[in-house]
Amino acid sequence: MDLKDLLDFISLEDQRLKTSHEIYPDQEKRILARTVKLSEEVGELCDEVLSFNAMQRKDKQKDYDGKNLPNEIADVLIVTLLLAKAMNVDIEKALENKIEKINKRYE
Repeated sequence: MDLKDLLDFISLEDQRLKTSHEIYPDQEKRILARTVKLSEEVGELCDEVLSFNAMQRKDKQKDYDGKNLPNEIADVLIVTLLLAKAMNVDIEKALENKIEKINKRYE
C-alpha cells in the first residue's frame, strides 16, 4: 500500500463515519470526537508496548501474545489521519515539511 491508497481509504472511512455517526453533525464535534478517539487508541497502544516489554501487570501480561501490537499501531495512524482530514491538514505536505526539517538536523 502506498500513501495515495492510504489517503483514499481515509477519505472513504471519513464518509462512512459521517454516515454512521450522525451524532457528530458539525465539524467542531467531529474534531473533538476524533481527538478523544486518538487518545483512546494511544492508550491501547501503550498497553501493548508495556506488554511487549514485559512491564505490564501480571494478570494482563499472561494473555499477551504480541499479535495485536501491529493493529494498535495501525489504529493510531488511521485515527491520526482521520483527525488530519477533519482539520484540513494536507498530510502529504505536512510529512514532506517534517521530513525535510528532520533531515536538516543531521546536515
